[in-house]
Amino acid sequence: MNRKAVFLDRDGVINEVIFRVNDKPIAPWSFKEFKLCDGITEPLRELKNSGYLLFVVSNQPDISKGLVTSEVVERMNDIIVSQFPIEKVVFCSHEDIHNCSCRKPKPGMIIELAYEYEIDLNLSFMIGDNWKDINAGEAAGCSTVLIQKAYNKNVKADFYIQSLAEATDIINSMGVKSK
Repeated sequence: MNRKAVFLDRDGVINEVIFRVNDKPIAPWSFKEFKLCDGITEPLRELKNSGYLLFVVSNQPDISKGLVTSEVVERMNDIIVSQFPIEKVVFCSHEDIHNCSCRKPKPGMIIELAYEYEIDLNLSFMIGDNWKDINAGEAAGCSTVLIQKAYNKNVKADFYIQSLAEATDIINSMGVKSK
């Protein structure tokens, strides 16, 4: 188990978030709203070329709430896999009240992928834009990287970045977990 991975949140890292109510960032509900983030192709390619397996792990509670269908979310995920060197996209459609083990901040999705792909989580990273991403990565044993946004000023992580390109520089310079 010496394979290494980078786990990425979807909304806010791979695609843009939408602001609907109270300036709270949420996932897009339609293809009209679904916009990939600029400047992520090369950093993802570089991470892949550095020997990292790339995975997207995403909470999608709007499915459970009936605001978007799982088919729409899966089609968005298919676009991501077709355009970037991503091994697999997994998502949890539950809400917090369901208390499932896969919903971030719990590390279930990361742990399952690590088992399936024989990944050493101590050599791996979680990149996200909110506390649930960072806590899930930390709970799984990964180093954590926060993409700083206006809505996540108080989130504590191992590393802070402005772009995925910065994450690539940090991850490639580290190579292994420093904790």
